[in-house]
Amino acid sequence: MKRVTILFDLDGTLIDSTEAILESFTYAFAKFGDAVPKREEILHLIGHPLDFMFVHLGIKEPEKYVRAYKEHYRRIACEKTTLLPGAREAVVEAATFAKLGVVTTKTGLYSKELLEYMGLMHYFGALVGREDVIHPKPHPEPIYKAMHQLQAHKEHTYMIGDTCLDMEAAHAAAIEGVAVTCGYQKPKELQRCAKRSKKDALEAVLYIKHRYKS
Repeated sequence: MKRVTILFDLDGTLIDSTEAILESFTYAFAKFGDAVPKREEILHLIGHPLDFMFVHLGIKEPEKYVRAYKEHYRRIACEKTTLLPGAREAVVEAATFAKLGVVTTKTGLYSKELLEYMGLMHYFGALVGREDVIHPKPHPEPIYKAMHQLQAHKEHTYMIGDTCLDMEAAHAAAIEGVAVTCGYQKPKELQRCAKRSKKDALEAVLYIKHRYKS
């Protein structure tokens, strides 16, 4: 059994689904006759669960908006999502020395479909999405669930993510977090929650590999 476990966030860490996310928010707001929030307002909230995002965009009862978003997102997600530079190489490299999992606030079903479409799902032994937990990141529950599925040991488990939600969840779960600056949170914002940061997932994986080998 491989000793090291690496958990990856998705949006801003491995994938860029900005276009699909923005289009799906536009669809949901337009469907109910509401003004669409500014692009920057939406992007600032990526990483949080959808209901949280809609509430913070002014929707008091977000359930039907979330359903409309998902209805559209699932139709366009594969077409309008790309891997970030170095992401495929990061996953392939990580799989040579670690057990891999995904911990995301995206819907797990859609996340699995995306990763299968990109030819990467088979590298992951666990995928924990929003519907799989009561408390999403920054709560440690999704990390605990992925670790349980992978039979991981916390002293040899790492979380790679692009937001403070990822780093705070890692801290709460007593594992090491490695932030990446290629995503949605600005490097200066990450400084308040991350002990270490790398430019992208591949650099983060190589850092972990170096620690594992040393």
